[in-house]
Amino acid sequence: MTPFTRPEIEDLLFEEAALLDEWKLDAWLALFTDDARYLVPATDLPKDAPPEGNLFYIADDHFRMVERVKRLLKKTAFSEYPRSKTRHLVSNVRILSQSGDECRVSTAFVTYRTKGGHTDTYIGSSDYTIVRKAEGLRISAKRCTLDLEALRPQGRISIIL
Repeated sequence: MTPFTRPEIEDLLFEEAALLDEWKLDAWLALFTDDARYLVPATDLPKDAPPEGNLFYIADDHFRMVERVKRLLKKTAFSEYPRSKTRHLVSNVRILSQSGDECRVSTAFVTYRTKGGHTDTYIGSSDYTIVRKAEGLRISAKRCTLDLEALRPQGRISIIL
């Protein structure tokens, strides 16, 4: 068992941000384990609310993540064709706990999305579960909690945070 270090965690999270900004969504998906979850709870839920029985903007298991990527890469994805320009900024990376080959990490994020002459700003915190695999570090869970009162004026989340 090799302890996790903040630089290796940051490298993974900065790579994730770069892949999203470059719309390399298949490569982004490869950063996740086969049993991964990607969650974005509604802005009025408590931070620890479970997706079962609560309204989430996004509550994807790995299958849904794959389908989301396929959809976003198609020309028929009208909300993202032509694609938005995004910039994902990740900061305040903290290792909260680690046990064996698993690590819990917290970050702050700002994601800018520009499309059609308008820029939306999504701010919040992300909680990750990261695991060490033979092929390197992989994300087994990502939960983005938005620090917004509502999704106005954006109205929706059509990008990956």
